[in-house]
Amino acid sequence: MQHHLTHNVSQVPWNKGKIIGQKSPLKRNEIWAIRVRLQIRGRVRDLALFNLAIDSKLRACDLVRLRVRDVTLGDQMASQAIVMQTKTKRPVQFEISDQTKSAVSELIKLSGLQANDYLFQSRKIPTLHISTRQYAKLLKGWVAEVGLDPKAYGTHSLRRTKATLIYRRTKNLRAVQLLLGHSKVESTVRYLGIELDDALEIAEQTEI
Repeated sequence: MQHHLTHNVSQVPWNKGKIIGQKSPLKRNEIWAIRVRLQIRGRVRDLALFNLAIDSKLRACDLVRLRVRDVTLGDQMASQAIVMQTKTKRPVQFEISDQTKSAVSELIKLSGLQANDYLFQSRKIPTLHISTRQYAKLLKGWVAEVGLDPKAYGTHSLRRTKATLIYRRTKNLRAVQLLLGHSKVESTVRYLGIELDDALEIAEQTEI
């Protein structure tokens, strides 16, 4: 009987009952440390992927599927993009910063990408995009190179990074909810790891 219970425990998914979003977001100095490292090493694709991951706040499954046309207008980089989320089937809009425009534009030019091409192509099969597993592996490498513990970070870290910075600056849950494409503000509270008491206190302070 004991053996049976042990077997069942081993089959429980690692993330069962846990909020995946609890993986640590990056701090400003850590963002810049990674950017500088990727720039110095001339890792064009990685820098574009890293910057766009932070700007877009997209889930890994949506980020790796981005095509050139999603972030460009003709032969120019767009200032904003709208992406339909795979999980929720809801559109989410995001700003594209100047440094991200520069990185993605360089990737497009260097790789000779066309409008319908995936931005982040598989190196084995160019007609396919990189997998979420490959993205996660790249991320582990990025954080390790700047002295961070890879176990503390995941692809959701980059999804949470800008949202967390915006929340800390504005305390505006509704804005962050829209930026993340959440249907319920409660999901945003859980995702950011905000204590309920803090959220209630913020709500009271914003009453008119």
